[in-house]
Amino acid sequence: MTTSIQTFDFKMVNAYLVGTGSGFMLIDTGISANRKQLDGMLRHAGCQPGDLKLIVITHGDADHCGNAAYLRKTYGAKIATHNREAPSVEQGDMFLSRGAISPSRRMLKPLMSLFRLKKADRFVPDLFLDDGDCLESFGLDATILHLPGHTTGSVAVLTADGALFSGDFLQNRTRPSVATFVDDATALQVGLDRLKTLNIRTVYPGHGKSFAMSDIQ
Repeated sequence: MTTSIQTFDFKMVNAYLVGTGSGFMLIDTGISANRKQLDGMLRHAGCQPGDLKLIVITHGDADHCGNAAYLRKTYGAKIATHNREAPSVEQGDMFLSRGAISPSRRMLKPLMSLFRLKKADRFVPDLFLDDGDCLESFGLDATILHLPGHTTGSVAVLTADGALFSGDFLQNRTRPSVATFVDDATALQVGLDRLKTLNIRTVYPGHGKSFAMSDIQ
């Protein structure tokens, strides 16, 4: 059975609505400025309050989780992410899910602080996800992959029919590639080597258009 996927393209970032046996699952949410557009997209897709069962946050950067708290309140969905992303989403600081701050990253911190979650958009996750967790209890035949490298707690969702929702671990800003904003280059390479051994048909990245896994060199 082919997974039902709708891409919500907010230009700067993507979110993905996945049909399940019991309703819908949303992977990432866009930024708070996308809220009205996201609401319209969900309702146009037939996802009403009560139909959204789970929100998977691939990592705690504000462009991926900026609407999670709102959606939980409005649609009744549970929010799930890796436990290493909890400090970021609870305190609104994306650097809390990253390792030691290098000199180059320290220079970027004032700029990136513009992407902090507002207090009203911060949240405590309902569930924590880890490598190998199955999402069948939410109606989707899919597995969680823990893929540190962009952040320490980055996760991806791999469906049984080969759709990979990669967050920012893989991207397609100008071409298919691994993350360009890297926390741990060694972990990133280990994760990429692992992905190349899996049955991945199509990658749905956090940024840019979907692409075939074979497009990653």
